[in-house]
Amino acid sequence: MEFHHLVQHARTHSLRRPREAGRRLALGQSPTALFITCADSRIVPAAITGAQPGSLFELRTAGNVIPPYGEHSTSSEMATIEFAIVHLGVREVVVCGHSHCGAVQALHKGGVDHLPLMRRWLADHGQGSTIVAEADPGMRAEGQHHVTAQLEKLDDYPFVRERVQSGALRVHGWFYDIESGDVLAHSPDGFVPL
Repeated sequence: MEFHHLVQHARTHSLRRPREAGRRLALGQSPTALFITCADSRIVPAAITGAQPGSLFELRTAGNVIPPYGEHSTSSEMATIEFAIVHLGVREVVVCGHSHCGAVQALHKGGVDHLPLMRRWLADHGQGSTIVAEADPGMRAEGQHHVTAQLEKLDDYPFVRERVQSGALRVHGWFYDIESGDVLAHSPDGFVPL
């Protein structure tokens, strides 16, 4: 879609949305879930989940990377996670990785030397693995392992761990396959169809 079409759609957005929907949304937000995913333009959380405005609190990062918790450190990602869980009280968190992820590929194969900020972000917060599916250009096994690593980092956030242990919060790992459109869920047996 060309940028011109995006502008045209934005100009007429208010005409397509029922006025009552805007009034309801203006009263505040109470999303069902925090959806942490990649900034990749091919990943559209509302299209994947069917969510309506106000249902998902979204956090999009390069490679759906969650920085490690640090009591005396901060990042927009950490602040967003805290706001969604502590202030908004979301009861579900989804960490959604995907096939053909450039960040996952960079973690395993490099290739971002021309992107110094990305290279530092991944070096500081990413986590490569020994899993390499040589015949899969979609890097599905590596991407799924990456989701698992992000779930482990999220579990180190004290306010996440406390709420999970009390039953007030559930955390899910999903993997979206760009080619097929399939969504897989993390389980003790690996990733299985959702």
